[in-house]
Amino acid sequence: MILLDRSARPLIAHRGASGDYPENTILAFERGLSFGADAIELDVRLSADAVPVVIHDRDLDRTTDGSGPVGRHTVEELSQFDAGSGERIPTLDSVLGKFPTVPLIIELKEARVARPVVELIGRHGAAGRVLVGSFEQDALAPFNAPGFCRAASRRETARFWLGSHLAWAPRGRSYHAFTVPEMHGRLKVVDEAFVRWAYRRSKPVHVWTVNDLAEAQRLRNMGVQGIMTDFPERMRKLSA
Repeated sequence: MILLDRSARPLIAHRGASGDYPENTILAFERGLSFGADAIELDVRLSADAVPVVIHDRDLDRTTDGSGPVGRHTVEELSQFDAGSGERIPTLDSVLGKFPTVPLIIELKEARVARPVVELIGRHGAAGRVLVGSFEQDALAPFNAPGFCRAASRRETARFWLGSHLAWAPRGRSYHAFTVPEMHGRLKVVDEAFVRWAYRRSKPVHVWTVNDLAEAQRLRNMGVQGIMTDFPERMRKLSA
């Protein structure tokens, strides 16, 4: 899979082409792919009736015409809200079916959505094209099983970052890649030491959210594999 190939340089549409289209919608995913993205990143939460739905925030207010917590609404109720330009909140099931060959980074926004996502990935036979990530260690536990690919958690990334600067970075056998911001507060996460040690451990580094072409090129020149961007069209000029 391109997301695990350390020699690949994937362009990843962050919540789809979310800089120009409603984030985490089918329209944004379609546009991201049409602009040349190699993969899609999306976020998943659980509806009141335990259906994984594609939305970033805990509440509906910012990205839809609804309000209140996502988890208080059934999937049927969620489907009635406008997510922008007439788009609806998609289910993960519908996305996996709509894009049956596209590599995906699925970000789990809460631990309770993990098991339903495991079931959906299995039902679609999608384990070979999905990289699962989450800040929460507990959310990633089910993806330690053979056959799944997951990114390092926040805690695992912090440990690896520290080790990379002390020249004893752990191998991290339970995770396969890093999906990280360049900066975390004032701390520079993605620097030459981190990228170099990740490469030595065969752990691709995918960085979010990069919307400036010059910045993306600098990261690419440093050895970063994946560039996650809201504007995949403007990143097509990136060189390897």
